Amino acid sequence: MKTKKILAALWVAIFIFTLVACGNSEEQIKEGTKKLYIYNWGEYMSREADTWNFYGTDYELSDVIADFETAFPQYDVEYRMFDDNEMMYAQLATISYDVIVPSDYMVARLMREDKLQPLDMEKLPNVKQYMDPMLKEVAWTPDAEETAALFDYAVPYLYCTVGMIYNQDEINKPASNAPEDVWSPLFDSANVNRIGMYNSMRESIGMALNYLGHSMNTLDEKELQATMELLLKQRQEVAPILGIDELKDKFVSGELVAGIAWSGDHVVIQQRLKDAGQDPEMFQYILPRGSNISVDMMAIPADAKNVEGAHDFINFMYEKEVAIKNAVYVGYSSPHLEAIKELPQSVTGNESYYPSLELIKTLEPYYSTPELDQKYDELWVQYLAN
Repeated sequence: MKTKKILAALWVAIFIFTLVACGNSEEQIKEGTKKLYIYNWGEYMSREADTWNFYGTDYELSDVIADFETAFPQYDVEYRMFDDNEMMYAQLATISYDVIVPSDYMVARLMREDKLQPLDMEKLPNVKQYMDPMLKEVAWTPDAEETAALFDYAVPYLYCTVGMIYNQDEINKPASNAPEDVWSPLFDSANVNRIGMYNSMRESIGMALNYLGHSMNTLDEKELQATMELLLKQRQEVAPILGIDELKDKFVSGELVAGIAWSGDHVVIQQRLKDAGQDPEMFQYILPRGSNISVDMMAIPADAKNVEGAHDFINFMYEKEVAIKNAVYVGYSSPHLEAIKELPQSVTGNESYYPSLELIKTLEPYYSTPELDQKYDELWVQYLAN
């Protein structure tokens, strides 16, 4: 009797579970949606509806993810954010995404490791029509064929240069754009606890290499040892604040007086100063000779589940109005030829933000090779351990 009651209870449970499952299945079919997983940098896409005054011009912003879901109701976007390329790289080992936005050197690494799939450019008509061809002229990798192949696997989202941001009320203007002049405040113990350093391997190591007059892609052991000694000494004597997005508000509040900055972050900081009723010219940006130029690119991982949706999303990001909203909200340089025309000339005419090809050729992208990746990973672990 006891056994029969247990069996009856089990059948009831199975029946209820089946009804619930069928109900969920019918609801999913009725909605007609399919998940689309996007993995992007923090604060790197327009996600709010508001009117922004961007260097004297008003722009109507919106949540472009919501706009995409309205334009493509068959997709339900799951939007997640990472802090740096290395965090994103580690996540790909355990989580499947449909669109990721790594920097150029990480794209090269993922491509070389067969972790990306080639894009179908026929499904990306906006990219074909509006992408700035100048970006294809940059030697993003040490191998010309690999650089050309980069654009078969990824398309530019936004790009920037790496320089120093400084409070001109507290830090003297560098005497020149020579790296040793520009970066010296970051190693001055008079600025203890008031220097911002990106918690990002290539930017922080690259800055120190540039300061010492070395290539940002060096594998010379003596140069790398001297660089690590410099960075560790900085940690001891200057106690810089490590971070990414949180550094912007620390500059605005006056907690930080100088630091590494992507050019787009300088634009955002000036906007936040203006919003806070402060002088946006308080913080200036200077691009050192031989510093970095970097492009963040939209790519589809090899194990993506929603490849069709990924192409639709990438193409949507190249709608002119969407590209304008992202450029204004994020502050970084747009690769969209028509969007650029709608942005303030005070921004697009500034070569620190929109460098000419001639200036770009004096800058250095970060490279990715198996030997370089391993060595710099080791150095970064050493840096964080101290």
